[in-house]
Amino acid sequence: MFPRVTAYRFRRGTLRPGQQRNWEEHWPTYGRNVADEVIDPEVMFGRVAPLIVEIGSGTGTSTAAMAAEEPDLDVIAVEVYQPGLAQLLGMILREGLENVRMIRGDGVDVLTNMIAPASLTGVRVFFPDPWPKARHHKRRLLQSGTFALISSRLRPGGVLHVATDHADYADWIAETGDAEPSLERLDATTGDGHVPFSLKRPVTKFEGKGLQEERVINEFLWRRRD
Repeated sequence: MFPRVTAYRFRRGTLRPGQQRNWEEHWPTYGRNVADEVIDPEVMFGRVAPLIVEIGSGTGTSTAAMAAEEPDLDVIAVEVYQPGLAQLLGMILREGLENVRMIRGDGVDVLTNMIAPASLTGVRVFFPDPWPKARHHKRRLLQSGTFALISSRLRPGGVLHVATDHADYADWIAETGDAEPSLERLDATTGDGHVPFSLKRPVTKFEGKGLQEERVINEFLWRRRD
């Protein structure tokens, strides 16, 4: 295991007036900042349901669409960028998505400090930053230590779903994920019948641009061993 550099700052972005009003009024209900405090999902959502964490939710397009299709699952979207969370907050309010909550912070920090071991049905990581330059590889999210951390937060039978359109990072992800002994690879097309949530993702603007440039989308599934 080698360390991942997690130095980051909350990126400032300008919120539109409506987003700012939503943020001031509704963020305390639907979101919180990363903290050294393990969350209680029953308190957070007001019910007991299978829990998914999405790391790097971006503008929340996939998060909202998938949550709408699976109202029996609860989803925590983790993102650093405030305007992205503000967009997701708007979708939550417009669409009445009571099964989505948000945490603003680094995904590794959130998993380490806020998520109890063996508590997650799934973890989603869609199109993480590939940090393509070799000297920046240490900044990549999906290091060996992160796979071990994610696995420790999955319940037995819980599933990690990863997607990337960066070929080099795909090779890195495959090799590193397969090396984690507590995870077993599943067929990313079918899930081998072991995936307790939907694998259907909407094609976001980001993904559509990659497809237009003929980049291959690589999907990966790993299941926490029983």
